[in-house]
Amino acid sequence: MAGPKAETPGARARALAVLRVRGTAQAVALLPAAVAVVLVAGGATGHIGGSGSGWRTARWVAIGVAALTLAVATAVGVVIARARPALSPTVPVPEETAPDLYRMVRDLADRLGVPPPSAIALTPDCDSWLEDRTHEERRARRARLTRARRAEDGARDRRSALFGRLRLAPSRSPGLGLEVTAPPAPAEAPREAPGPTGPVLVIGSPFLWWMRVAELRALLAPVVAGTGPAAHPDIAAARRFVRGLDAAVALAATDPRPDPAPHETEPPDTAPYAAPHAAPAGPSRGLAFVGWVARLLLRACRDDAAEMERGVAAASAQRAQGVDYGLRIAAQEQVGLAYAGWDRLLTRVALPAWRMGRWPAQLDVGVVAALTELSRRDRLAEGFASRLGERPACDLLEEPGAVDEAISLLAARLFHGGPATPGPDWSPVDWSAYPEEVVDRKWRLEAARLHAALDTLPRPAGEPVPSAPGGGYGPGFEPDLGAEPTLDRVLDRLSAPGGAEHDPEAIAERLAARLSSELAREEAAQRRSAAAGGAPGLAASGQGVAGEPWLDGLTPLFPLQPPRTGRELLADHVTAMVCCAAMDTAGAAPGLDWLDGPALLVDGSRKTDLTAPVLSLTEDGDPDPLRAWLGGVGVRPDKPIRLV
Repeated sequence: MAGPKAETPGARARALAVLRVRGTAQAVALLPAAVAVVLVAGGATGHIGGSGSGWRTARWVAIGVAALTLAVATAVGVVIARARPALSPTVPVPEETAPDLYRMVRDLADRLGVPPPSAIALTPDCDSWLEDRTHEERRARRARLTRARRAEDGARDRRSALFGRLRLAPSRSPGLGLEVTAPPAPAEAPREAPGPTGPVLVIGSPFLWWMRVAELRALLAPVVAGTGPAAHPDIAAARRFVRGLDAAVALAATDPRPDPAPHETEPPDTAPYAAPHAAPAGPSRGLAFVGWVARLLLRACRDDAAEMERGVAAASAQRAQGVDYGLRIAAQEQVGLAYAGWDRLLTRVALPAWRMGRWPAQLDVGVVAALTELSRRDRLAEGFASRLGERPACDLLEEPGAVDEAISLLAARLFHGGPATPGPDWSPVDWSAYPEEVVDRKWRLEAARLHAALDTLPRPAGEPVPSAPGGGYGPGFEPDLGAEPTLDRVLDRLSAPGGAEHDPEAIAERLAARLSSELAREEAAQRRSAAAGGAPGLAASGQGVAGEPWLDGLTPLFPLQPPRTGRELLADHVTAMVCCAAMDTAGAAPGLDWLDGPALLVDGSRKTDLTAPVLSLTEDGDPDPLRAWLGGVGVRPDKPIRLV
């Protein structure tokens, strides 16, 4: 196996440049101390100055400045050294749950002549990389040793308290027939085997389900080759220095409250959905100074660190060229396809379920179905579906279903901000039950919300009067209460002739505003319910899985879509009303399209031409295209529909 020094000299030269920045900072911190030593030594030997008061004052000033500088430099260094670098949210894959996957990665590392990764983790993203987590391993070992010592001390204290209550000496007590011995001295905590010292291989979960075993091996070859440069002492030291500076800047920006028991927190992988900290308003002055120093050092070494990483990537790619080169080109094509299918699955299929408090428990299985459907529709993807006859890479896992479920929950946590654990208002859903439990319920909830919003509008024959403060109705305002939930009611209110008494544009704006405010209230209520008791651990303080405080328990780190506008919400709700009417009066059924999400099935076929008629009604107030569509499908708009 090639040693870590068998890398290109460019990356090592850049690493040394980064370390020179660290050395320069240390030299600047030690400069006042060096001046003080020179003055004191020179005065003691008589070579510098004399015994006058001026020289004595200069020496004491130099000593004071040196002491203050050393204290500040030590404090800054301690904060930077103890700051926790950000970690990617992942699901750990222990070796006993995926022995074949570990065996494949080790064989690949052996072919490349580099050290194997210390562990493997999965992430709900279409990417793969190496991540250094040695600081978390050291922290976890310290936490375990601290707990062991505290448990031993607690047992000794309880035994001592028992002896005191019984007034028993640590010897045989006459008359009791009982031998009492003194509590044994706490034994030294057992030494643990050193934890992983190499980087962790993070693999995107869509790759594992969509790619074949040979394709995954070819795709991971350049990534695994990066363990060689990572083992180089200079490159590893430069990376630790840059990560520490980055963590110190983040710490100064957030200024989290001090953890009352910092050594008892588990590493992120043992509790991958830990709840976040509650952070105060702003950083303290001390941390602000540390952040300023860290930013100054980062600016000084930024270019060299970037060039170092480019050199490492080039060296890794060059080393991996001889491993499955032709297959790696085909695997790169699969990366683009996987990214497209994964994005469509999350935004079109998973997001509607997340908004309803349900999370699909098999997202990776869904991405295979989505990509297969994309391969069938897109002529550019022809031939990709034929690969499905080969062995998928997820077969390298012992329990792919359990791993897929954990990945799906983490994806909901990251992209939507769902609770950390399942609960009554946050339950999983299978793909077979998705049409009935998500699509049908989504449409009926939106139809009920639209029907309730129509109740707040004035009757068509009355004059609209602005509502009074506090949610009441003003004088002369006659709300349209008691009307049946029919599609005709929606068509009439959004398409009546314009004028001073009834303006379709104004009605649409009022409905859009009402729906937006109602949806915001429902989401706020869900957040409060989850934080209060619906999701255990959300209200507790702790570090997020990425090693940084999250804003709150339900805040997504990576939102999939911007907030919907009022007109978009109105169009969605009118579409839901039409779909409910079609299901109740025309025999339609809810369905699932792997690329477009909820779908309306009429006679077993998906209807894809509903968007344009709905937009004509909501944007232009023209009901004729939608009425023609309803007539073609056989929908009775005058019949009441079933609401939730």
